[in-house]
Amino acid sequence: MKASSKILVTSALPYANGPIHLGHLVEYIQTDIWVRFRKSLGDDIAYICADDAHGTPIMLKAKEQKISPEDLISQMKEEHEKDFEKFFIDFDHYSSTNSEKNRELCEDIFLKLKKNKHISQKVISQFYDDKEKIFLPDGYIKGECPKCGAQDQYGDSCENCGATYTPTELKNPLSVLSDTKPMTKDTNHYFFNLKDFRDYLIEWTENNNLQPAIKNKLDEWLNDNLNDWDITRDSPYFGFKIPNEEDKYFYVWMDAPIGYIAALQEFAENNNRYKNIWNNEKDGEIYHFIGKDIAYFHALFWPSILKGSGYRTPNGIFCHGFLTVDGKKMSKSRGTFIKASDYLKYLDPEFLRYYFASRLNDSIEDIDLNFDDLVKKINSDLIGKLINLASRCSAFLEKNSNLMLSEELDNKEKFQFFLNDVEEIKASYSQRKYSNAVNKIMNMTDKANQYINEKKPWALNDLDQVQKISTQGLNYYRTLVILLSPIMPNLLKQSEDMLNEENLLWDNSLKPLLNKKIKKFKVLKNRIQKEDVQKLKDELVNTNEKQIKKDSKMTKEIDYQDFSKVNLIVGEIIKAENVEGADKLLKLDVDLGDFGTKEIFSGIKKFYKTEDLVGKKTLVVENLKPKKMKFGTSSGMVLAADSDGNIIVLELSENIKNGSKVK
Repeated sequence: MKASSKILVTSALPYANGPIHLGHLVEYIQTDIWVRFRKSLGDDIAYICADDAHGTPIMLKAKEQKISPEDLISQMKEEHEKDFEKFFIDFDHYSSTNSEKNRELCEDIFLKLKKNKHISQKVISQFYDDKEKIFLPDGYIKGECPKCGAQDQYGDSCENCGATYTPTELKNPLSVLSDTKPMTKDTNHYFFNLKDFRDYLIEWTENNNLQPAIKNKLDEWLNDNLNDWDITRDSPYFGFKIPNEEDKYFYVWMDAPIGYIAALQEFAENNNRYKNIWNNEKDGEIYHFIGKDIAYFHALFWPSILKGSGYRTPNGIFCHGFLTVDGKKMSKSRGTFIKASDYLKYLDPEFLRYYFASRLNDSIEDIDLNFDDLVKKINSDLIGKLINLASRCSAFLEKNSNLMLSEELDNKEKFQFFLNDVEEIKASYSQRKYSNAVNKIMNMTDKANQYINEKKPWALNDLDQVQKISTQGLNYYRTLVILLSPIMPNLLKQSEDMLNEENLLWDNSLKPLLNKKIKKFKVLKNRIQKEDVQKLKDELVNTNEKQIKKDSKMTKEIDYQDFSKVNLIVGEIIKAENVEGADKLLKLDVDLGDFGTKEIFSGIKKFYKTEDLVGKKTLVVENLKPKKMKFGTSSGMVLAADSDGNIIVLELSENIKNGSKVK
């Protein structure tokens, strides 16, 4: 990354229909660490964000709560900002996409795209819920995947086989709102002509800061036919109206990223130096931190919209993976959905920042929040090593020299040797390899404690020597806290107070603090008590139970006649193969005795090796209508259960004859 006069950094915009949770915080903590590090080096850098405040879910939730959408998004923005502040996420400006400035920009960009012939119109058929009198977005339609036949899939893509499609391609669709079959209605929509920018996108992906995994995915998308992008939603809808239209609105993914520019313009009203950064490629650098699930929007649509309307494009997009909790997906029903506010009831926010940093690097791999590991890392690394170093050195200094630091260190050469890893730590922060930085810092902490243990100041009678040793130990601590400051900014403030020193920046880590009186040590951090972790887990369990009860009430009852239509047959998997070109599918040959052998495609590749399936006896829906797929025809369904995010094929006793029917 080159040096720049200005750097603009954004995180993805949190959606304004729900609270901040720990999955969100992976991104904001990752971004905040990077921004704080760059600021500690003296860089001119601004961190901008906003609430994503438009869309059908906002409108429906406001209706449910019997308040206006404006009131809802105002409440959520206030709640979001409070949560961010408590986790020390330090935005330079935080806005909302429902701002007047964003409205003006959306209209201006749309008209420029239209003038440049990047906008077209065409009549399409969309699902319409006649009971609720509303056109149904992708997320409000469920049905059977048109490619693999998997049930309970949303209207844009299949979680089972990974296929993408339009909502109207779903089989047996149902409205999520009314649980009724929707009708189709013709409507006139505006489309953004993404294919116009294919050549530019190829060039852009080659010349910008993208992770290899993201670049490979972009290359894959660019090798396919780029479809025109529907940027229109029909009334009723909460958002910005399209110019010269009465009942057409901008799709939320059109106006949300434009919110980056709007928020920056608001910030620039009091910080004029950032005024032109979106208009001039030579005027600084722009970086987006996002989750890997929205790379498609940020790395295809967004650069194209910017290019087509005369704006500069970002210098880089940094993606991260998802968060799991104790090895399980974040889920309300699994009791692993943890709100930021719930975490704060029991645990220190900087502990989470430290733990995430210890797991984060520059890849898009998922990270796991393991509570046992969290307790171990905090109590051992931070409390047992780092904080204890400050505590005991302060105690020696207080007892022997009235808290006065010596005029020189005990061993200058050892202190300089101690600093050997600082440049590598700096590089790790810059490259977002935080786990490497944390490991190096903890190795330095071990060296500092080893020095104190070898010197044994508690056993010495030479008070001058004890003072010098304690001073060196506290300078080790001071350096370590500065190096950790992007991750733990509040610990730095606490330590500044204890050391009677202000504005500790990165350069301070390279030179010792000497001949100065410090303050009496106060407890900086307390150990995590297992009881507090258990209280948090108990709260999650209660939430889980409430969710299960809620879900059980929502489950539709069926008649015996309906169940009798399903022909469940005992089958033995006699062959299992990987499917070329499919990420999730395995092809199974299943012996159903008198019912013959059937070829079945199943989305279980992630959970099984082919050789582990051969010989298993299971249940098969024998009379499921065959589904034609590009890989072949699936002639049934193997029954499996979702156990805390793991898909497990139901296994039967070997003694049951193939072809036996469940009655």
